[in-house]
Amino acid sequence: MTDRLERAKSLLRDVHDFPKPGIVFKDITPLLGDGDAFVAVLDDIAARYAPRGVQKILGIEARGFIFGAALAARMGVGFVPARKPKKLPWKTDRAEYALEYGTDAIEIHQQSFAPGERVLLVDDVIATGGTAAAALSLVERQGATAVGAAFVIELGFLQGRAKLPDGLDVYAVMRF
Repeated sequence: MTDRLERAKSLLRDVHDFPKPGIVFKDITPLLGDGDAFVAVLDDIAARYAPRGVQKILGIEARGFIFGAALAARMGVGFVPARKPKKLPWKTDRAEYALEYGTDAIEIHQQSFAPGERVLLVDDVIATGGTAAAALSLVERQGATAVGAAFVIELGFLQGRAKLPDGLDVYAVMRF
């Protein structure tokens, strides 16, 4: 890890008992507030995936929008938002995923991707992997190709990458 990325990692803030007791939330807002740290994270992901011919970035609500849209602009490619149900104004494709108690879903607009289009999934954190796996299923359903899944933070002890497709390039800038 470069000095700039080590500094970015040092800016993360642990918030105990958020959003519920027993959880230690990794707060990225101090990192976002530091221009050099934010750019270091974007540069790191862009350097890994630019050579792979990425044509669109799929960012997961909500913090994945921040990194995904900024990365798309940096790489000169399109951005597609993956949102919670009933937040998008047009026809959608939907994928459900399991939670500890119940299910949730993620949606993208129909025709967000052209067949064969090369897509990079971007989010701030991979924890249990359910949301990312659901979002990737929507890429496949629309006939596009996922070339990777990039995260700022991976909570490795939750083994979320095991839920993602075999052979997919999964990358995290920082691991805990």
